[in-house]
Amino acid sequence: MIKINDAIIENKQFPDNTKLMRYDASGSTKFEVIWCYDSDDELVMLYYLVSHIRSICSKAEISLTMPYIPNARMDRVKNNDEVFTLKYFASLLNSMKFESVNVYDPHSNVSQALIDRIRIIPHTDIINEVMTKINFDKSSDYLFYPDAGCAKKYEGILEYPYLKGEKERDWRSGKINNLRLLGEIGEQGFGVLIIDDICSRGGTFYHSADKLKKAGAGNIYLYVTHCENSILDGDMIKSGLIDRVFTTDSIYTGHHPDIEIVRSFRK
Repeated sequence: MIKINDAIIENKQFPDNTKLMRYDASGSTKFEVIWCYDSDDELVMLYYLVSHIRSICSKAEISLTMPYIPNARMDRVKNNDEVFTLKYFASLLNSMKFESVNVYDPHSNVSQALIDRIRIIPHTDIINEVMTKINFDKSSDYLFYPDAGCAKKYEGILEYPYLKGEKERDWRSGKINNLRLLGEIGEQGFGVLIIDDICSRGGTFYHSADKLKKAGAGNIYLYVTHCENSILDGDMIKSGLIDRVFTTDSIYTGHHPDIEIVRSFRK
């Protein structure tokens, strides 16, 4: 979904599947673009629209709010046959020369280094809202960070008791071979809020919740900033191990009674 100055773009196709687009860029010099990623097809659409605006208005100032960074998972390569998609995506994005690129909770520091004039929008207010919803008790409950990278990102900005996980994952397949709990656990029946930036099918969180339940956890909740629709196909959402999932609609467009949107960018 792409909006410019709160206007949704007319986007149709010719019979050969090429673009037929209309957007009136006259009468303004400042343009605020919101892009909630649904497919790579929108990247071509974005490039066409920015080029169109600049052809109409030579002094155009265009900012982009892109809550989720596409290709964020492919932030490094280990083998010659792997295409560094994030690098090439960032190169095309940079060619559009946005005044700023505003993002939420990027997957890694690599994307921040590759994208020009990037601005990370704080999202601790969203997490605090979730903690209020679940009645998080810092005297007995825990935040849970599923891996070292997640812990490094959040432990300095969320000053609450936490546990963390240590994953063993197969690089090529993405399969989690093992997950260990790290940290001191108090009384049984404690509540947990798992926090991370992105969720696909939820394998990491399934294994995390399973280990936490075996360690004596009571209610377990999950907050992820970016939730892929594939969560609906995974074992996690079907298992009942996690009481409720909280997320944004940066990329999630599905519907499930146990998934709650706590921040919308698409309205």
